[in-house]
Amino acid sequence: MILRPLRNADLSLFLLLLSWSIPVAALEEPFENCHLKLANKWYDMEPLRGEHTVTQRRNTPPTREVYSARLSLCSDLEPEKDVPKGDQCPPGTRVCLTKINEKDGSDPRIVSVIPIAQTSTLNPTYTPRSSPNGVSLLLHGSNYPHPINATDAQQSVIITLLCDTSMGDLKFNSYNGEQLELEWSSPAGCEFAGEDEDQGNDGEKDSPKNGESSSGSLSSVGWFLLLLLLAFAVYMGMGMYINYTTYAARGVDLIPHRDFWMEVPYMLRDVLSHLCSAVRPRRSSNRGGYIAV
Repeated sequence: MILRPLRNADLSLFLLLLSWSIPVAALEEPFENCHLKLANKWYDMEPLRGEHTVTQRRNTPPTREVYSARLSLCSDLEPEKDVPKGDQCPPGTRVCLTKINEKDGSDPRIVSVIPIAQTSTLNPTYTPRSSPNGVSLLLHGSNYPHPINATDAQQSVIITLLCDTSMGDLKFNSYNGEQLELEWSSPAGCEFAGEDEDQGNDGEKDSPKNGESSSGSLSSVGWFLLLLLLAFAVYMGMGMYINYTTYAARGVDLIPHRDFWMEVPYMLRDVLSHLCSAVRPRRSSNRGGYIAV
């Protein structure tokens, strides 16, 4: 094969592909993995995984108002069995607040069903607390009519996790028509040192290892590399299929953009050569004034 000169377009494409293959700085652990990170401090939400319910009752003779909050922090709520679809929050809800009216001698009546926090509009915000120690989670939902003026108000929930070695009861503090406030004493509110801080503490390892989350799952870099590999596999598979069905290609001709991939080693060599020439000091040609005879 005759090696043709490296064109600028080929070099740009190669550098773009090369930049995609370089791992970027790991992002903070996604909240969906039940872990979060704040200023090198990690919080493990695993004790809170699953669905939880808390209620608040208020006497309004001759009836009673009951607020029932269902929440699932690490995943969407599952539909309730034996409950009509219209009496439940829509799919993709993390925190659902149901207002029920009770009266002696009558069946409970559902007054309103409010999606307080939804995955599509979650926009989570985390704030560490120092006294008492813990962390506050602010999660958002969609709009819902305010109970007083009936104007649309974006719903949200503040979940205050207080550090406690034992698991306490979920508490319903208040709901003002826009924001629900919950409080929970749990080990999930206790921070532990991140990886960077551990390396300066005589080798103690309380945080996840490099490239791993604290639950052993893939980190952000791991997912990036996995998606990159899958995208490359799809590219090769679709390219081979098109070459086979459209051009009746066989053997190495099946490889999409074959000429480009065959020149990749030479492109890499040229790139390394340019980099080395840029940083390598030039040798002086001065030989002290002597001239060979």
